[in-house]
Amino acid sequence: MVNEHNTVSVGPIQRVIAYCARNAFVTLLLVTICAFWGYRALISTPLDAIPDLSDVQVIIYTDWPGRSPDLVEDQITYPLTTTLLAAPKVQFVRGQSFMGLSLVNVIFEDGTDIYWARSRVLEYLNSAAAKLPEAVRPTLGPDATGVGWVFEYALVDKSGHNNLAQLRSLQDFKLRYWLESIEGVAEVASIGGFEKEYQVTVDPNKLAAYGISLNQVAQAIRRSNNDVGGRVLEIAGHEHFIRGRGYIHTVSDIERVKQRLGEIKKSLPQGVEIVTTYDRSDLIERAIATLKDTLIEEMIVVSLVIMAFLLHFRFSLIAILTLPIAILLAFIPCRHSICPPISCLWAALPWLSAL
Repeated sequence: MVNEHNTVSVGPIQRVIAYCARNAFVTLLLVTICAFWGYRALISTPLDAIPDLSDVQVIIYTDWPGRSPDLVEDQITYPLTTTLLAAPKVQFVRGQSFMGLSLVNVIFEDGTDIYWARSRVLEYLNSAAAKLPEAVRPTLGPDATGVGWVFEYALVDKSGHNNLAQLRSLQDFKLRYWLESIEGVAEVASIGGFEKEYQVTVDPNKLAAYGISLNQVAQAIRRSNNDVGGRVLEIAGHEHFIRGRGYIHTVSDIERVKQRLGEIKKSLPQGVEIVTTYDRSDLIERAIATLKDTLIEEMIVVSLVIMAFLLHFRFSLIAILTLPIAILLAFIPCRHSICPPISCLWAALPWLSAL
């Protein structure tokens, strides 16, 4: 005699649903914990307007004023590129030579820590220093990515009290340091205007008459622009430090920033204004607003559909609660993985489509 038994296979999803139905308290507790975890991930996840898909790279720029591009290529770019090719985890080394300027991009393998890469580049630069011309010092670029440009402003003086040179000096010696002290700011790059400098115009005929060479004039100016230490002189029981002060101060001596900008505006010279020309935060805020609007619209549409077809308020309430929780859960892998921060905004869309 053969006994036949009809059995129904139960998959893992059915078992999970059955367990949740039998243990309502445990299910609600786990959902609450996961929702709180997702909320913490949401508020701590950095957001950006576009995903950072740039390579892990270190930029080296070297100034050699007045030299032609071919000379810069032979004396600076070529020695640096050949030396850095041997660095560990380096994929490519690209060099560019301009008039008086050399740029070298060292591209590392994906996943390489940027600060580890910068330290390796510094080590190899020390070994390449002997191959470079005298007084040439390569400099590493800031530890920022290609999409790190987030804010731009311009100094404007409509009153005419300050010229371009004075505005550039205000930027280089005041505004720049105030903004670089803000956490998260890697570099404040200044462009435009005229950099402050002192020029000494010599008469070659008078130099020849006095028997003075141009090199002697340069050395004299260099020695005069310096502070030197002296000795301690004791007078009436008091010690007085003696030093020679010779730094050049005037021509006669050588005959995130929005809050900080608001604080800086109070100390600007008369007539000078800070005009914002680029602000990426507006794009980020509009992207977040789009996600909020989409979530609210999906919640309303799904609830109306469920109520129209099933005529059941509790089912509609489940959909309303499930959608925001699904959004919060989508931020957990984004916060604790290497995916670009902006993908957190779009990672929730599949959840919306599935629900």
